[in-house]
Amino acid sequence: MQATAETIEREARAAVETAGEALSAGEALSAGEASSVRAGRRVRVLMVGPSLDILGGQAVQASRLLARLRSEPELEVDLLPVNPRLPGVLRKLQAIKYVRTLVTELYYLATLLARVRRYDVIHIFSASYTSFVLAPTPAILVAKLYGKKTVLNYRSGHLEDHLLRWPRTAPATMRLVDEIVTPSGYLVDVFAKFNLRARAIFNIVELEQFRYRRRGRLRPVFLSNRNFEWLYNVSCVLRAFALIQRRHPEARLTVAGYGPQRAELEQLAVELNLRQVEFVGRVPSERMFDLLDAADIYLNAPDVDNMPNSVLEAYAAGLPVVTTDAGGIPYIVRDGETGLMVRRNDADALAEAALRLLDDEQLATALAHNAHAECARYSWSNVRGEWLKLYRTLARGEAEQVVQPSAAGER
Repeated sequence: MQATAETIEREARAAVETAGEALSAGEALSAGEASSVRAGRRVRVLMVGPSLDILGGQAVQASRLLARLRSEPELEVDLLPVNPRLPGVLRKLQAIKYVRTLVTELYYLATLLARVRRYDVIHIFSASYTSFVLAPTPAILVAKLYGKKTVLNYRSGHLEDHLLRWPRTAPATMRLVDEIVTPSGYLVDVFAKFNLRARAIFNIVELEQFRYRRRGRLRPVFLSNRNFEWLYNVSCVLRAFALIQRRHPEARLTVAGYGPQRAELEQLAVELNLRQVEFVGRVPSERMFDLLDAADIYLNAPDVDNMPNSVLEAYAAGLPVVTTDAGGIPYIVRDGETGLMVRRNDADALAEAALRLLDDEQLATALAHNAHAECARYSWSNVRGEWLKLYRTLARGEAEQVVQPSAAGER
């Protein structure tokens, strides 16, 4: 324990010394650096976000965006993970509850202090609540310390509740950044309620990685791939599937995901006497393509959501979507045009919509066709220019007028 304490103390001291050295050297963004950007030097962007060690939509989008931006000749882009793998003996500490939070946070802070000063724009991925305090907030404050331009890329469907629960600290911290970017018009509208200006730049769907399959008459083969947390309400999917299976005893359901509710959900499947339900656990993104291709209907029943990548990926695979109307989902699903949408936590309605697709081949085909066409909005060719313009504008210190998308326009 003494060695552990000494190691932690050394990391903390190193972080403080790094900050002191940077400040004494005057390494904040200078007028000379800004001039060199204006003169044509590549814009240096540091993305601060989760690595794929955290399997989820935010990490997937960070990975996709990083790969795309690194191919742009006018940018120099790197990732600083908020979940760093600690070096040497420190990695063993990440296996100890509570201790891992402390040592990981100290190492993350030290890395921020060492690296942020080298970049022009700091692009910070963000969730809500305690995660906002542990990951985005230190990055915002360190970037402010060095005088760097900042983009807060806020991605959580919990935004309104987050701002209501943390009315003093959260909005004040967000006002420190230069730009707030969200993946949906839904969050833009929520920010506006709190007098915070944001813009929408959509998530990326890598269309070329998906096998679009025209299904014709659908089989009762279903997929759910949300993680096992209360907000995604996978239990509603299981209850809906029980109703579907009464009509179609041969129906099959693949449940991909992981999380604290796994045992509870598996028990619910037993209690509902479900057959041909397979819990496949944590699935990496490259294997998800096969699961989407194998299914004929995508079931999604969250109670809280923003702009789920999983719905867009179902679109790309030609998989008809049946979903609840949580959060920003009505901004990406048009009921009766690109999918079928029901009230939150309504298993009866979810099952009824799925059965409707099984009975109506023409409707299912039209929904899948329209949804696949919708994917063009989320292609890199459509999103690329918005990110490049934003980075360029921030790095060069130019003013830009932002036209806020309306709720109607996004729907």
